[in-house]
Amino acid sequence: MTRTPVASRLFEAANLGTLRLPNRLVMAPMSRNRADDDGVPSPIMATYYAQRASAGLIIAEAATPNAVGQTYPNIPAIYNQAHVAGWRQVTDAVRAAGGRIFLQLEHGGRIGHPDTSGLMPIAPSPVPLPDTIFTSSGHLASVVPREMTLDEIGSTVADFASAARNAIDAGFAGVEVHAANGYLIQQFLAQGTNHRTDAYGGSVAGRIRFALEVVQAVGDAIGPERVGLRIAPGVTVNGIREGDTGSIYPALLGALADKGLAYLHVVFADPDQPLFHDIRRIWPGTLIANPVLPWPGPLPADGGRREGERLLAAGADLVALGRAFLANPDLVERLRAGAPLNPVRDRGLMYAGGEIGYTDYPVLAADRDRDRAPEPVAC
Repeated sequence: MTRTPVASRLFEAANLGTLRLPNRLVMAPMSRNRADDDGVPSPIMATYYAQRASAGLIIAEAATPNAVGQTYPNIPAIYNQAHVAGWRQVTDAVRAAGGRIFLQLEHGGRIGHPDTSGLMPIAPSPVPLPDTIFTSSGHLASVVPREMTLDEIGSTVADFASAARNAIDAGFAGVEVHAANGYLIQQFLAQGTNHRTDAYGGSVAGRIRFALEVVQAVGDAIGPERVGLRIAPGVTVNGIREGDTGSIYPALLGALADKGLAYLHVVFADPDQPLFHDIRRIWPGTLIANPVLPWPGPLPADGGRREGERLLAAGADLVALGRAFLANPDLVERLRAGAPLNPVRDRGLMYAGGEIGYTDYPVLAADRDRDRAPEPVAC
């Protein structure tokens, strides 16, 4: 098959703090539910991430900073030494393959269930998820979370900082604080889930306070140059209703602009929307943009390359792709060579099982070997 190499800024090297990235393609964090029942990363996770080490940067899937923050079954965690040891296998494998890797820290807040964690979820306010939730026993009705006390807010901030230290001990180059997709930090930001009347609710300044405290504590623990922040302005996933998106994020980012963070990661970034350009204007550092791609429909044939190039042209520094990396361990090489991409398999394989739909996606070398295989000889 004739392939035409592709010239693109996506393949240019870039700097991220002290890291030198060989390209501008970031593997976005994607939960794959392959940890054991205690949240310890499994050996197959090391294989999975090492296969994708040619990404400029890997942001490993969300890991919980404490037990009550667990979202779904078999989600990895990072709050004890068994978790650290499990993640160390992952980071060692990625480094051996020449890669660079951060870890995302995520507290589910109201997105959790006693059937999974053994604990009642906690959240800014007792507002339940308006849907069922996947648990160890299948899909169950969501529960009303318990409103966090001030002491619990303080201890949760401390847990994020401790988790960040554990991540560095496990060999990660840094961490990403997950303030997107309807999890705890975005629950504090949004009017629909934050009905508090104390210093953590009400005004924009009150609702961004928890996010600022988490980022500050994590930066104090490991250095701000090792800390990224992920946001999802206006995204309504997991029943989030922000109410005043255009006020929240300028205030949040304005308060963090001079903190020296490693990067800001924007989910579903749209270069045709004014908010994207407002964010780029406010944010002085590295901006990772995740393009708007069809969901749950199939990916475009190029895996998002063209949309990524549009984001770079609009001011992004790096581009994060998710499903394209999921299905193509050698995504960078395929895009550079103009080679076809593997399609994403059945959605159920994303979130359950072992090797199938996880580490068994073919790479170009395997494709070439198959193409050269001799025809069987009749005898």
